[in-house]
Amino acid sequence: MNFNLTQIPERTAQPRTSGLTMVMDKGLSINEVHDFVSVAGPHVDIVKLGFGTSFVTPNLRQKIEVYHSYNIPIYFGGTLFEAFLIRNQFDDYIAVCKDYGITYVEVSDGSVSIPHAEKCGYIEKLTKHATVLSEVGSKDAAHIIPPYKWIEQMRAELEAGSSYVIAEAREAGNVGIYRGSGEVREGLVQEILTQIPAEKIIWEAPQKAQQLYFLELIGCNVNLGNIAPNEVIPLESMRIGLRGDTFDLYLNKK
Repeated sequence: MNFNLTQIPERTAQPRTSGLTMVMDKGLSINEVHDFVSVAGPHVDIVKLGFGTSFVTPNLRQKIEVYHSYNIPIYFGGTLFEAFLIRNQFDDYIAVCKDYGITYVEVSDGSVSIPHAEKCGYIEKLTKHATVLSEVGSKDAAHIIPPYKWIEQMRAELEAGSSYVIAEAREAGNVGIYRGSGEVREGLVQEILTQIPAEKIIWEAPQKAQQLYFLELIGCNVNLGNIAPNEVIPLESMRIGLRGDTFDLYLNKK
């Protein structure tokens, strides 16, 4: 850090296994990637090329190489995995990941319906090729999954080989673990945490109020995802009590 302050909570060091910040890149240019990483690199653990943007991104290979030059792993959004799957191109998906040097993959079923045992089978197969992140929850706001089902699916996917399970929220933070207003479904979250270790969950939390909720609930080393590139530094400040929302969290009150 740039100067000394006492009573700053200890953040895990990179390469982190907890306290992850996963960033969603929805179309940064190569120059913007350089600028972004020059400022936020020490606080970025994984980058997701959101939904299917990698299919239409010019100079994709060069862009991926830039992220890799900074030792930042990237992966294609789960929607792209589903797009390959529904077209019966699972093997093509593996080939594309290998071709582009992608070593992280996301397995999701937010847009297409996949029997859960089959989804776990894909996770098992992909662990032979990459680090697997699997997403639980639907992108359909009308499809409410009961807490016991979240827990059941998360546990099964971790057992199938996922390194982390991602709690679905979409890029807007208004489905899955959130209500349409963006409010956290607190009962759901707290019930999940009775059965699934917090360090194995990446909570998609694009909104500041959502990030604050998880920081207060779990602590500065909670795993958070779908963070916008320009929100990484503000989030890191909030993680360690240097933003008004968390200013009092770590101070010794005497």
